[in-house]
Amino acid sequence: MRVTIDHRDVRRGLFFKKTFHEVSLSVAFSHEEKQIIRQRNLATTRLLRRRPATAKVDDRDERFALHLGDLLDGRTDYFLCATPSASKLYEEELFRAMAQVKLWLSDNAETGTRSVAEF
Repeated sequence: MRVTIDHRDVRRGLFFKKTFHEVSLSVAFSHEEKQIIRQRNLATTRLLRRRPATAKVDDRDERFALHLGDLLDGRTDYFLCATPSASKLYEEELFRAMAQVKLWLSDNAETGTRSVAEF
């Protein structure tokens, strides 16, 4: 699994342009990892709860959640932050989540074996 995170500034707005700090995430899964995700139906698993800087007050949080299926097949996820500091904190959060995904996929590769314990 190869994770690529990029930062860039974008200006949004029709009349009153505002600068946002965009964080893009792309993940290149190995063939084996893609098979694990598909066979175990893990694509709907939520990786992060998040809320972009452009979200309205009454928007539902579930709409912005990052799921494992959003990153499959070479798709890139884009997220807008209000400040450069917020984008760096979001990047750290992404790295923690991706490290957890790697561990989780390796755990889901095979079923458990028999265990015997004596007390």
